[in-house]
Amino acid sequence: MAIMRDNRWAAVAAGLIGAAGVGLAAAASHAGGEALLRPASTICLAHAPALVALALAGDRIRFAGLVALGMSVGTLLFAGDLVARHFLGTGLFPMAAPTGGMTLIASWLVLAVGAVVPPRS
Repeated sequence: MAIMRDNRWAAVAAGLIGAAGVGLAAAASHAGGEALLRPASTICLAHAPALVALALAGDRIRFAGLVALGMSVGTLLFAGDLVARHFLGTGLFPMAAPTGGMTLIASWLVLAVGAVVPPRS
């Protein structure tokens, strides 16, 4: 799959997720959303730099594209569910945040495996 070999899209995701993280931090501070918006912001701001690193890693780390995809989807599910609960009063769908969290954990584990598996030559 071409998108998985060219990880520049991960830098785009990093920019959008990072911007969302800063926006959510501001909303949490000024709109009274500490309970839900602060953790959503933290997840976004923790994973945006990881996505930048994956975009820069290119083919040097096995499965980098898959890890970036998992981190992007996991972040959107986890943070998106918390944001929806804050602003809409209901989550995205049942178990969206835990599904996102498990996707993030799995992505970090795949990164660890990909870091020790030799890159393709």
